[in-house]
Amino acid sequence: MTQQIAGHLLVECLVHQGVEHAFGVPGESFLAVLDGFHAYRDDIRFIINRQEGGAAFMAEAHGKLTNRPGVCFVTRGPGATNASIGVHTAFQDSTPMVLFVGDVASDSRDREVFQEVNYQSFFGPSTKGLAKLVERIDDPRRIPEYVARAFATAMNGRPGPVVLVLPEDMLTQTVDAVPMPRVEPVQAWSDPGSLRTLREMLMQAQRPLVIAGGSGWTPQSAQALQRFAENWKLPVGNAFRFQDTFDNFHPLYAGDVGIGINPKLAAHVREADLIIAIGPRLGEMTTGGYTLIEAPRPKQKLVHIHASAEELNRVYQADLAINATMNAAARSLEVLTAPVQVAWEAWAKSCNDDYLANLQPQQLPGPIDMPAIIALLQKHLPEDAVLTNGAGNFASWVHRFYRHHGLAKGFKTQLAPTNGAMGYGVPAGIGAAIATGRLAFTIAGDGDFLMNGQELATAAQYGAKSLIVLLNNGMFGTIRMHQEREYPQNVSGTQLKNPDFVKLAQAYGYAGVRITKTEEFEAQLLAALERAEGTVIEVVLDPEVITTRGTLSAITKAAEARLATR
Repeated sequence: MTQQIAGHLLVECLVHQGVEHAFGVPGESFLAVLDGFHAYRDDIRFIINRQEGGAAFMAEAHGKLTNRPGVCFVTRGPGATNASIGVHTAFQDSTPMVLFVGDVASDSRDREVFQEVNYQSFFGPSTKGLAKLVERIDDPRRIPEYVARAFATAMNGRPGPVVLVLPEDMLTQTVDAVPMPRVEPVQAWSDPGSLRTLREMLMQAQRPLVIAGGSGWTPQSAQALQRFAENWKLPVGNAFRFQDTFDNFHPLYAGDVGIGINPKLAAHVREADLIIAIGPRLGEMTTGGYTLIEAPRPKQKLVHIHASAEELNRVYQADLAINATMNAAARSLEVLTAPVQVAWEAWAKSCNDDYLANLQPQQLPGPIDMPAIIALLQKHLPEDAVLTNGAGNFASWVHRFYRHHGLAKGFKTQLAPTNGAMGYGVPAGIGAAIATGRLAFTIAGDGDFLMNGQELATAAQYGAKSLIVLLNNGMFGTIRMHQEREYPQNVSGTQLKNPDFVKLAQAYGYAGVRITKTEEFEAQLLAALERAEGTVIEVVLDPEVITTRGTLSAITKAAEARLATR
């Protein structure tokens, strides 16, 4: 065993866990780790971010893409609190992630010294907390144990974030410990009795519907899910912001079950007599605020398959709950013997027909035709492009009109925050480009972009290319929509005075262009795809075009009519 300082050992442990990229903002509290990144620079790359929130989002995106923990390093106090937005995203999105926090020295702890925070209280693990596990490493000889446990905890059961706190003085001690072997996630298999019960429930059904999503899916499990659906001729909807789980071009695809849901798909969810939820928690967004599938006892028969035993029967009392990871669950389901004919073939076809009909856009005002722009993206983006977005009405254009081949074709292609975190899309796209070398496309709003637009500097520094379509309507559009619905024409707190986004992009080393009509977009898109550097295409959008289905003035008019009847 070779002696080395603990900060170097920590980095060596990450290398043994297969980590190739770690994201973060440097701090004096973990200088020994930074020196470890220098020592192991041929094996692992420390990506320097410009703000800890952007770093945590990049790590979370990396976890989504790989199903292994994304790694982030931040300093104590403000660094950790800035990073908490990414930890919360990883928690609600069930994404494996490990956040390392450089901390105050052990001999000055509990005196409220400079930047001191109680991380157990701040990130405290619980079903409603920010992290699955929060631990402090006081003994440098136990670094391999803590790192291995962090990776196992982040990946097993319901995946999620783990926080490891690193006292500054601990990291400089000399140790002769060695890394532990690479940790692999444990697979939980469906029990045969439950599978027989599921088959019996299918045989009795008339209008079954699969809702697939959540984390832990691989190309192999997505392909197995597709074979299960084909064997039984089952319509499949994808859960909120997991639209790459089932091939959107497949004749059994029913659409995405999330915000802005196709009203006909919402009706299908309500009318189903059997829902098989494979992977999603069935949270508020996927269930339409617990109205499409009522909690705690749905009107539909419910089969809930989830990787976490603690999640099953926590919100919904399922008719059949199966504790299984996605690889195991899908491979178990695909071997269920199906009858030659099923009673719901017409039902399945109607689900797909309604999905295809929903791709036909409504007529909306203004010189920008957003469905046409999404069609051009569909035409020209490579099949393996990674699509990212933050939170806002702007995201609904890709959610409704862009179609993912996704995991069944071998690639995860959607990175989006189910916890509704603004500012996610730009760093997630850049992180994906750095980690995979694939083209990253981001759709952003003007408010959303400015929350983490500084990470364009990170992209330029590392030669990462992302393509950003920035929809500028001069306001926080989602909140203005809600505001107009509840307090019509009382505009407050939602108007924005924006910078020149073209010049801002150029200052960061991106190309920047602005379009004001649809006809200008294709040429700019093709030019962006040819460039070596990233591009921001600012699209000046009429504020009236507030959703994919209607206008701001229509919302105002409906609200005023409603209020007039009170």
